[in-house]
Amino acid sequence: MERTNPMLDQLKEILPAIAANAVEAEQLRRVPDENIRLLKSIKLHRALQPKAYGGLELSLPEVTDCIAALAGACGGTAWAFSLLITHSHQMAMFSKQAQDEFWGEDVDATASSSIAPFGKAEETEGGVIFNGDMRWSSGCDHAEWAILGFLRDNKETGEKDYSFGVVYKDDYEIIDDWYSAGMKPSGTKTLHIKENTFIPEHRIEKAKAMMSGESAGFGLYPDSKIYYTPYRPYFACGFASMALGIAERMLTVYKELTQNRTRAYTMAASGKEIPPLMRLAESTHQVMAARAFMEKTWDEHKEFGEQKRYPTDAELAFWRTNQAYAIKMCVEAVNRLFEVSGGSTWIHDNEIQRLWRDVNMTAAHAYTDYDVCKQVLGRSIMGMDPDPTMV
Repeated sequence: MERTNPMLDQLKEILPAIAANAVEAEQLRRVPDENIRLLKSIKLHRALQPKAYGGLELSLPEVTDCIAALAGACGGTAWAFSLLITHSHQMAMFSKQAQDEFWGEDVDATASSSIAPFGKAEETEGGVIFNGDMRWSSGCDHAEWAILGFLRDNKETGEKDYSFGVVYKDDYEIIDDWYSAGMKPSGTKTLHIKENTFIPEHRIEKAKAMMSGESAGFGLYPDSKIYYTPYRPYFACGFASMALGIAERMLTVYKELTQNRTRAYTMAASGKEIPPLMRLAESTHQVMAARAFMEKTWDEHKEFGEQKRYPTDAELAFWRTNQAYAIKMCVEAVNRLFEVSGGSTWIHDNEIQRLWRDVNMTAAHAYTDYDVCKQVLGRSIMGMDPDPTMV
């Protein structure tokens, strides 16, 4: 049965314009302003924002279907914009005071992030003093805020708490250092935090609290169907939906390329030979399987939220690793087709090459590393405690 999604219907109307900007987006190494304007015109950036601030509170399946479709038009735009969307879901778990500051004067505000805990934080009265250069901040050129990761001393346990702090754009400068083979338009640049930036306590949350329903914002929206959940599964599903959308687009482009293809020098028709057909068939099955697998997982997220069921550690292990396995399938499907697509696809602005580069980038994120995910799931299946070194 076809899934109804009014937001996806609106998105499809602007996708041709976004796809037309794909080459320019790679040259800019960030999302073009026009793409952001188009996406905001349909309010896609408000998909996971609380209704209290004018947000839409769409279900995860609705959002991931949109991200997949967007990725088929421009993978780098989807990467950046997906994170701007999902960070609003994360912000809904911060304190009411933090959310009022975030959206109080600008309901369209979004956040980029650099959540690996490399920031340097020093305790001070009422919060922390933050310093450091924070890398990998996708979409930062188009965000008003940034969510930063750091380790904070826990006086009670003597250990370090992995934490997040939220800062306004006046507190950092963007270093234009994003030179990447894949996902070029994502603008994943470095944030240079201005010296001795103060982050108040109400804009700090522990990562563990956001994964256990203990954050300051948990329960603020009792009628909502999307916030009775850990933050990380929503954040992570964007990567799988990007890989899926790119792989689905690759099937279409490869078919178009192959239909009337001839061999160089001999001009013999080669498009309907057995090997290309076999490759297309296997990749099609693989991409279809990836979509079915992810839709089942996304629907589980939705059902848990609607039923106010908080996932167990075992369920979270599957949710975390399912998306990495789906990405693995999508990457294999794309690579199978790319390797026989011919020399012309190695020209830099060829769409097939861009799809190949971008889909492999989705598997390079720390959270989508399938070698790590296999260990996470294997330990869970065997009833072992989680390895704290594998977030």
